[in-house]
Amino acid sequence: MPPAVKVLSAARPPAMIARMVITIDGPAGSGKSTIARKLAARLEIAYLDTGAMYRAIAHAALQRGVDLADRGALLELAKSVRLELDCGPTHTRVRVDGHDVSEAIRGMAVSAATSPVARHQGIRDLLVEQQRALGRTLDSFISEGRDQGSVVFPSADIKFVLEASLEARARRRLQDLGAEGEKVTLSAVRENLQARDEVDSKQWDALLLPGAATVIDTTGLAIQEVIDQMLSVVRRHAPDAVPPKCN
Repeated sequence: MPPAVKVLSAARPPAMIARMVITIDGPAGSGKSTIARKLAARLEIAYLDTGAMYRAIAHAALQRGVDLADRGALLELAKSVRLELDCGPTHTRVRVDGHDVSEAIRGMAVSAATSPVARHQGIRDLLVEQQRALGRTLDSFISEGRDQGSVVFPSADIKFVLEASLEARARRRLQDLGAEGEKVTLSAVRENLQARDEVDSKQWDALLLPGAATVIDTTGLAIQEVIDQMLSVVRRHAPDAVPPKCN
């Protein structure tokens, strides 16, 4: 049996607020991670970045020299690593076998290696099971990824899908990588996102059906504009869940 994924810590909502599960799905570069962190902080609840789990396995494969084309070896690796997550309201920090890899998993090399990991149905099944186990240990939380509202938490109280044009997503990702000191071209980032879209896009198809989720195109929107739209949806569902802003 694989080691159980462990939550190191998590934000806890006020006791008077009923448990609430929010999912955010959509393609890489649509703003999911930044917006999920800021929304979780605004609601004072835990933030679960499920993509970090796939990245952590990809990073472990690169570090250990596991052939990404060897599906059997990849699955054995995924079963053997010990994942630990710190689900704060503004971050998800990740440890693999006791080592913090939160920054190391964000580079382009890991991004490229994540696609074969995410395509592996055995690994997906394993991580979905672990994500559901994490959800059972948390109170209210926001889970962000590519199959959260459709597969992992289909009974979530509120479901969002964030979209954006490929060009906008590539520019955002390039800016993020540049801020982290990684030198990469816009065309390389665009190609990486296109490859990931081919793997991931079917994961949230069911959420695009009428009434299945709230879909927001973030292409021309500022982060706060997106969050304001999401908070409006949360207020309609649970008026007491949104704390007043501090002036």
